[in-house]
Amino acid sequence: MPAWEYVTTPLMVHSTAAILNNWGSDGWELVQVVTGPEGGLVAYFKRPSGGGDSAAASAGAAASASAATAFEDR
Repeated sequence: MPAWEYVTTPLMVHSTAAILNNWGSDGWELVQVVTGPEGGLVAYFKRPSGGGDSAAASAGAAASASAATAFEDR
């Protein structure tokens, strides 16, 4: 049976596609989107263990944060 690693990230409605595409390009598969404890959307991703290093996960997180803040001033 394969081993999986997981990550979660908040989704901003105005940049959902950018966030999902950033994580997908790093090999993460979207599993589910749920309402978070504060009312926002949270995406759950998975990929096989060893699918990348922690630097890739950090890069995905940074890209998500960048995409989320790109539209805040609009």
